[in-house]
Amino acid sequence: MSDATIHHKAQRGRLFVLSGPSGVGKSTVLGLVRAQLPALHYSISATTRQPRAGERDGVHYHFVDTDTFACLVQAGEMLEHAQFAGNFYGTPRTEVESRLDAGQDVLLEIEVQGARQVRASGGVGSEAILLFLAPPSFEELARRLTGRGTEDVATRTARLDAARAELAAEPEFDHTVVNTDVAVATSALVDLMSQ
Repeated sequence: MSDATIHHKAQRGRLFVLSGPSGVGKSTVLGLVRAQLPALHYSISATTRQPRAGERDGVHYHFVDTDTFACLVQAGEMLEHAQFAGNFYGTPRTEVESRLDAGQDVLLEIEVQGARQVRASGGVGSEAILLFLAPPSFEELARRLTGRGTEDVATRTARLDAARAELAAEPEFDHTVVNTDVAVATSALVDLMSQ
């Protein structure tokens, strides 16, 4: 084992937090980022929302009921948690911290509220690198959400209202990547996480 390898293992991993409004293309871009950065650990969030078609427990999310989620929050087992569009989302703390301690970089894909909580949490969160994935325009974001067809009108309206507030939070982030083109956005995120 070389000295460089020993040094790398002793070094703490970096925590990246990616946020952006619903419909901006986070899942698509992150799938490509993960393919290009296979050593990056992608943290799976817990949620109380129902799975969408094709989603699997433990792969896309940890799907839990509201009581279980509340118990996890009460026990301090969530690095962050938020309510969004009537459902709860959160990041299990233990896995993130153990990966960082082992020297592995970790990526969280969470909402703006959660990114704020991570940054304010101190400890692991105080060193987090916050990345914001933005749409080219609000109109384009609305078109993407409408075209997705996975939500009813009330949920879509709530997501658009939340998106306006999330877009206003962009200055709180360390870096912004505009998703005009998936390949270009992916390349920009890979570059940021490879520095």
